[in-house]
Amino acid sequence: MRSKKLTLGFCIFYIVMLTWIIVFKMQFSFATLPDIRNINLIPFGASLIVNGKLQFSEIFQNAASFIPLGVFTHTLMGKRPFWKQALPIIGTSLLFETAQYVFAIGATDITDVIANTAGGLLGIGIAAAIGKAFGEKQVKIINSACLVGAVSLSALICALLLANL
Repeated sequence: MRSKKLTLGFCIFYIVMLTWIIVFKMQFSFATLPDIRNINLIPFGASLIVNGKLQFSEIFQNAASFIPLGVFTHTLMGKRPFWKQALPIIGTSLLFETAQYVFAIGATDITDVIANTAGGLLGIGIAAAIGKAFGEKQVKIINSACLVGAVSLSALICALLLANL
């Protein structure tokens, strides 16, 4: 039980950092946020096409950024049906995209929701595979990986703060 509380703590840290990265564009001041209110409801549409080519890197980055959410969700809700584990992932992505539109701080794009959801679902699959492979040690393995990730992300944020002084 103590391990799951640690997992929940790492999950909260991750969601705060993800919010700062996606919604607040890694800015340290509200004044430097972009003033963009744009919405694209066509999947893989014009917002991702540059010089006539689809830019896959943004899709992959969005998917990758939500893999940890899927891992956390499965670790914390593993006994629930798959669709109940998927709902927080879809909801978080929709919340982020809606916040960007409402506060005019970014482009709202259905492709982002699709990519974020795909990444989160992949994370559920990764956590399920870890659970099958390692059984009872699953939570400890995930928490160890999260500790490394949290320390690395914290070091990166400190470096960004120092660079912006």
